[in-house]
Amino acid sequence: MSAHTEHSHAHGGPAVYTANLIGLLILTGITVGASRIDFGPANTVIALSIATVKAVLVGLFFMHLKWDKSVNAIIALAGFLFLGIFLMFDLIDLNNRRDPLPRNTPVLAAPTAVPESMNPLTTPAPKPWVAPAKPVGEAEGEHEGH
Repeated sequence: MSAHTEHSHAHGGPAVYTANLIGLLILTGITVGASRIDFGPANTVIALSIATVKAVLVGLFFMHLKWDKSVNAIIALAGFLFLGIFLMFDLIDLNNRRDPLPRNTPVLAAPTAVPESMNPLTTPAPKPWVAPAKPVGEAEGEHEGH
């Protein structure tokens, strides 16, 4: 008897994977189209929503969560839940900041004038490198001691 046993259910097939591919390509086109339109503050929400739908499609079909035990789907959903919580707190924190720079960033001094010796408009260009000439009497391929 072989070690490989038949599954009691089908794991998709070419038709399912082709439909999934077409769906992912359409969603990628929607993502590109949405990136060219300014929706204001909704840009991030739209981009994350499309990315979530694409991730769910990949998880269900390519990671076989649709046909696997339900505990694996619960673990995957918990990952999405914690990612959502993390992003929510991240965006809340960003929206509550008056100055986006960290407080420990030193204040930069005003720019100073560039010295004349460093100004590319007034400094002459360096001379190009020239290979030294070969000594007279030394031909190509000749070496001393031969």
